[in-house]
Amino acid sequence: MGTLITVAQVLLSLSILVILHEWGHFYAARTFKTRVEKFYLFFNPGFSLFKKQIGETEYGIGWLPLGGYVKISGMIDESMDKEQMEGPPQPWEFRSKPAWQRLIIMLGGVVVNFILGFFIFAILLWHYGESFIPNENVQFGIHVTDSLGFEMGFQHGDKIKSIDGLSFDRFDSGRLVKEIAINDAQTVQIDRGGQSINLDIDEKFISELTKFGQGAIFGPRIPFKIGVLTEDGNALKAGLEKGDRVLSINGIPTAFYDEFLEAVKGLASTTASFEIERSGARQTVMVDFDKDEKIGVFPSGDFDFLKAEKIKYGFLEAFPAGFKKGISFLGVQIKAFGQMFKGKMKAKESVGGPIAIGTMFGPVWEWERFWNITAILSLILGFMNLLPIPALDGGHVVFLLWEIITGVKPSDKFMEYTTFAGFIILMTLMVLIFGIDIMRLLR
Repeated sequence: MGTLITVAQVLLSLSILVILHEWGHFYAARTFKTRVEKFYLFFNPGFSLFKKQIGETEYGIGWLPLGGYVKISGMIDESMDKEQMEGPPQPWEFRSKPAWQRLIIMLGGVVVNFILGFFIFAILLWHYGESFIPNENVQFGIHVTDSLGFEMGFQHGDKIKSIDGLSFDRFDSGRLVKEIAINDAQTVQIDRGGQSINLDIDEKFISELTKFGQGAIFGPRIPFKIGVLTEDGNALKAGLEKGDRVLSINGIPTAFYDEFLEAVKGLASTTASFEIERSGARQTVMVDFDKDEKIGVFPSGDFDFLKAEKIKYGFLEAFPAGFKKGISFLGVQIKAFGQMFKGKMKAKESVGGPIAIGTMFGPVWEWERFWNITAILSLILGFMNLLPIPALDGGHVVFLLWEIITGVKPSDKFMEYTTFAGFIILMTLMVLIFGIDIMRLLR
């Protein structure tokens, strides 16, 4: 069931993005009285799942869910329909329009994607607000949740104060990753046991931090209070109860969950002395560990001490905030490309295809997450389509700008060859990305 929900979310999100992207081209073309022969969601090599002729345009749904397209009369595109280009230009054709009109038609899709991304961010901020944990409320410091965090030099209980001198006022593991991997931050200022320490970050960690699927390297440190006991676990049999604070095991302090995980190592098939606090009173309980070092307990999810805060936005306030959030995201994407070209980030470990996108949505349908990811994908789709690769919108834009600046229009034969080359490049990239997705699944 979870897989079906994931697939449904991916298909719905991509369908919304593709339809609106292609509508941007369609609307711009029709504004300048340019004929649009086809408007398709998904590709339809060989046959269509659905099609209907309305006026001069055929609307349809293809069977290959790799995007969509509009076929504009008198334009060299991925359909490679050269017959239409053999006759004299017609007034309704793309090639008959002034260069500035053709430029607007080609930019129509990405403009819609950018507007959609900004709009969704704004509506989410208006409806849900923006929640965060003030760093000062993380009174017990961090819990290092990944071995990479230890390799970088972090320890349980560290309190992050700043990154390259920039105040760390909101507790956010993603902010740390962005500053190091995208903005080349080299030093993290921390408080460790009351001592101020400058933690130098090696450049080699950039590629590790940006691997697709790399989780948060730290979270807030949590006092260990029992939240759940399994029915067949030894903890329940020994008399431990929900809400008990585990203070120590065999005399080793376990006030925090990370300390508990360390203290139980090596206790397989043994009996240990637990000092606990229950209703303000301390007592000792003897608990048997099984052969896997388990006793059947899980920590409480009560994090009230963190005191998360929420910024609420009025309807009009949300739109500039959503725009600012979208621009910030695009800035990160541009800088990430720069890091890839410098070799600091590895493209094959950072990018993902449809399978990777599915993992972003997850097996549970949550509308806030769905629309947030859709906004992100919309901005990525707009950004990627602006890349100067023939067969992408950005490739056409480059040639049109050249024509506007120099007055020299590239020949139809040149456009045919470059579009075909761009199409081959795109197909190769898609195959590689699918291969990366599959290899990740097989790991």
